[in-house]
Amino acid sequence: MTLRAFMHRIAVLAIFSLLLSGCEKGNPLTVVRAVAAGAPSLAPFFEENSGLGRDATTTVRSQPVQGSLQQGDTPGLYGGSKQPTICDVAKLERFLTDPRNHKKAQAWAGVLNIGTDGIPEYLDRLTPVLLRHDTLVKNHDYKREKSVPYNSLLQAGISILVDEQGLPAVKCSCGNPLRPFQGDTGRISVQFEDGTKKWAGYQRESVVAVKPAPRKLARIALVDVQEPARGINRPVGSTGEKDTTFNAKKRRTVPDLAGTTFARAGRELIDAGLAAGYTGQGVPSDGAKVTATDPPAGARLPFGQYVMLTVAGGGTSTSGGETGPTTTPPPPSSGAKTPPTSAPPTSGPPGSSGGRPGKASSPPPSSSSGRPGGSSSPPSSGTAPGSPSPGKSNGPPSPPPSTGSPPTGAPVTSSAPPPAPPTTTSAPATREPPSSGPATTEPATAEPVTSAPLTDGPSTTVAA
Repeated sequence: MTLRAFMHRIAVLAIFSLLLSGCEKGNPLTVVRAVAAGAPSLAPFFEENSGLGRDATTTVRSQPVQGSLQQGDTPGLYGGSKQPTICDVAKLERFLTDPRNHKKAQAWAGVLNIGTDGIPEYLDRLTPVLLRHDTLVKNHDYKREKSVPYNSLLQAGISILVDEQGLPAVKCSCGNPLRPFQGDTGRISVQFEDGTKKWAGYQRESVVAVKPAPRKLARIALVDVQEPARGINRPVGSTGEKDTTFNAKKRRTVPDLAGTTFARAGRELIDAGLAAGYTGQGVPSDGAKVTATDPPAGARLPFGQYVMLTVAGGGTSTSGGETGPTTTPPPPSSGAKTPPTSAPPTSGPPGSSGGRPGKASSPPPSSSSGRPGGSSSPPSSGTAPGSPSPGKSNGPPSPPPSTGSPPTGAPVTSSAPPPAPPTTTSAPATREPPSSGPATTEPATAEPVTSAPLTDGPSTTVAA
């Protein structure tokens, strides 16, 4: 090869590299630090050996996902075990309220947008779970009396606390506060460093990020990480002492979703104990119309299985990034939305959402006006009043209809109305020391909110 030909090739490669770098500037890769189960944090808020919590003692393989962004109430998103005391929430509260840890408490509370005086009430609304997927989060170390954020991939099997909308909130073993991942889930660069080796079974397509459920949850339906046929209903704000079980292998029927919106379809699948799946990295917009499902309506699947949704129209929103779950609640995706409501529903006494008596009356930091996915408001009844008929009129022309059309993110069918508001029972009991194992015969009235017998399957009821 002549020198001129060699230099020409170098120039072509340089130009090609510049073009590629120019394309990347608008949407660069997000660097993510891998965190393995059982691995100690380098700069934790609290020492790993302080007894705040522990990860699963056996390897938990990350489960396949069909869509890298899932709601916090997706059936089977999280796991549990017969030994539910994976997080000592009472000890974490004592540490954070100890005057000797005031600096840490200030930094910790600042990440979660609460004051230090609100820490006990906030912790009372958290629920311990085990990750069943390698999960993207914004993690926080503690350095020089300040919280230091960094994007993190937590391995399946790590124990965390989740809030009332199913969002990761605290890493149990070290007390590090967690926030939703802010990048594009399709454009990440996972770095296995600081002693963390690529774990067995790691697969890029099994990585998931979590966005908040549209409504507060009364309980979270888990899958036992050692016995997948065993489902666990865990009331929000409890640590496992009030668990009830269900048969996770019992078949659920795929509902007829053709013609509904993507948001409505996801809601109906969750209510049926199934998960909404989609192809590609772009999440369909809430108002996109569902044209088909795989498997089709009428098929029967075990708890937490994915139903792939095919949609037409409505566009897509990028996973993560500006349209993803960057805050709680997240910014709305594309399309018109129901006007936000700043006040929570008022039906039922304070504390009916599963929190502590006398404390759940104040809204959690994660609740606000925005609503991702399905809306809790009832669907529109049809065409707006006053709309002209398509036929010929004998009288003067009717005035044009109002421009306020139903929001595209709201359901448009009436064949499957949203579930009736749950009834409330007596205020839930305070958090008691966990027993040696979960209960399996607890009556439904012992739960914060119920809508069906727990022995028939998981409850996905949300608090009113």
